Amino acid sequence: MPIGVIVAVAILCIIVAVLSSAQRADEISVETERQMFARAIRNYGTRVLRELESVASSEDAVRNLRTHFDPEWAQQRLGTWLDTYFDHDSVFLIDGYGKIISSHSRWRRPDEAWNALAQADLMPVLQALHNGANADERHRTVRIDNFLNRPAIIAAVVVGRGEAEPVDETSAFSSAPVTVSVKTIDQDVLSDIASHLRIRHLRRVAGSVVPSGDFLYPLVDENGRLIATFAWTPNQPGAEIVNNVVPFLATALAGFALLAAFVLRYMRRTAAAIVAGEKRLHHLAMHDPLCGLPNRAFFAERLEAIIEDVKLGGPSAALFYVDLDHFKEVNDTLGHHIGDELIRNVTLRLSNVLRSQSERTADLVARLGGDEFAVLSQLTGNETITSIANRILAALCAPYAIGNHNIVIGASIGVSLIDEKVTDAADILRYADMALYRAKNEGRNRACLYDAEMDADLSSRKLLEIDLRRAIETDGLTLLYQPLVNASGERMIGVEALCRWTHPVRGAIPPSEFIPVAEHSGLIVELGEWVLRRACLDARDFGDVSVAVNVSPLQFRRADFVSVVERVLAETQLDPSRLELELTESTLLGNFDLAESAMRRLKNIGVRLALDDFGTGYSSLQYLRNFPFDKLKIDRSFVDSIEKAADAAAIVHAIVGLGRGLGMKVTAEGVETADQHLFLRAAGVHIMQGYRFGRAVSAAEISARLARPELYRLSAPETALAS
Repeated sequence: MPIGVIVAVAILCIIVAVLSSAQRADEISVETERQMFARAIRNYGTRVLRELESVASSEDAVRNLRTHFDPEWAQQRLGTWLDTYFDHDSVFLIDGYGKIISSHSRWRRPDEAWNALAQADLMPVLQALHNGANADERHRTVRIDNFLNRPAIIAAVVVGRGEAEPVDETSAFSSAPVTVSVKTIDQDVLSDIASHLRIRHLRRVAGSVVPSGDFLYPLVDENGRLIATFAWTPNQPGAEIVNNVVPFLATALAGFALLAAFVLRYMRRTAAAIVAGEKRLHHLAMHDPLCGLPNRAFFAERLEAIIEDVKLGGPSAALFYVDLDHFKEVNDTLGHHIGDELIRNVTLRLSNVLRSQSERTADLVARLGGDEFAVLSQLTGNETITSIANRILAALCAPYAIGNHNIVIGASIGVSLIDEKVTDAADILRYADMALYRAKNEGRNRACLYDAEMDADLSSRKLLEIDLRRAIETDGLTLLYQPLVNASGERMIGVEALCRWTHPVRGAIPPSEFIPVAEHSGLIVELGEWVLRRACLDARDFGDVSVAVNVSPLQFRRADFVSVVERVLAETQLDPSRLELELTESTLLGNFDLAESAMRRLKNIGVRLALDDFGTGYSSLQYLRNFPFDKLKIDRSFVDSIEKAADAAAIVHAIVGLGRGLGMKVTAEGVETADQHLFLRAAGVHIMQGYRFGRAVSAAEISARLARPELYRLSAPETALAS
């Protein structure tokens, strides 16, 4: 019924719009014809005046009418000429005193009586000529008026070319004669106008009664006095359009009504399909397209509902914020198709962790994006947060068999409790995020429950971030340098720059505390540039000894990193061959092409590159084949174990052999004992670093050691450490 009413109203609106437009078009047409008729009368007057002036202003007219009056010339060249060639009805020559001295009329032969009647009707135009506001108006004029009870165009022109004429004070006229022409607005004139303007039945009428539909036009003089009334049958384009369009409009409306009927029928048949489609679209909008789990929007709605239920006295619940560990490495090394399949496997395992919907209606597993998942679970019976978190970790940390790959990943979980003290969903998410941050900082593969101390930790990290930023800006940091020696340990060939921070209030803050803060806040870029510049400045006093600087992944991945290195080298005037940049394998993950390009540019300017912590990453051999490293650094974990574990010693031998085969220097870090030194020297390690050869010291002490190397020889006992 509402649709039928809408259709009927639409049809009615169309009809009203068509009729209104037609009426408006007719009104515009009548107004246009009225303006055109008025303009045509004025144009006739202008033409009569121009024709009269062409005779009256000629030199012959001045000579025969003004200088010496020639009656015959006046009759032939003035009256007969204008009558014959221009259809003027009457032509008069009037002297300077207003008296007709010559006249011509096509109606009758003029006599004194007729001239007297004509003179009375010509007086207004003569008076208008005399009272003209300027020389032009005093030379010529035209007006519409009655002449002998007929509407006429009366034009008057002073004989001559408009020179200023002396005025006779005893007369109301100038001394020059005036020519006057009368063109009656008769049916011939009206027919001519109607032909040009395409006006139908244009005629003069005596009264105000005309046939219905005709238009009356009252012709008035300058004072508003009625001269004559004209009538014509106006064109009606709107009515014509309506008459032409009505059949088609009726057909269209009938078709429209028929179409509306079909649409109504179709809508009834497809209503159920539309509802089903809306449900499907809603499902797609609220679920992840890859794994089918509820997405962030669905999760937000359910979280709000659970919070409201808990506030109304329902059971407590918990939010488990799950982040997969090392998922990005899987994507970068095995491809996104493997990563997508891994997400689907994680989805199945998380879904199986929860009990069936019949037992736990409020439980929910959602994918928030990337490798982040959320689990909402009600806490009922004897089940605890710890037991649920352990089940999730056990499920996710078990190996995955995808294609031909056996994949092992971990998971970190941040947990926040939803009880009657909770205010809103934003707090729950913030608490879970802080707990997740702690779980990752504590070593990953674990779950952490939010507590109030985490807010304090967060505030502490924020304060530490502010202080660290200020320390970078004010040179509040220091660099220490740990020696790198040759295989014998007798000669220092390089140093590694190590950043240290002594807080004005908290004292010495270890790098393990302020470096993660810098990486999390993005300050690592500014910190890395400060360390690079300070190390290059200090290295100028170290002779030919090279300086090694660690580069953060965030710092290296910036598009302007190579430009920064070039600028620092130029500012500090350090030989690029003495600068060594240490990169870890994580720096290169997911950045293969850009990393290779940056490293080639660095090599071109002479900077050396070292792969740090070799052997602990995911695919080091691939990096050795593709990236132009100059040096491998054996991780300290292998050095610590070479005296106790045979496999560690074998790995060290393999790394040394690999490095030598690829033409790279091999450095061992963390060398503390003489036995380790002897083993690594026998294995063929080129460069060593550790407490056996010296702790990290200031730049001044490095300079002093380079100046007096004999004071820093190794002590005799095998287990002694260098001072």
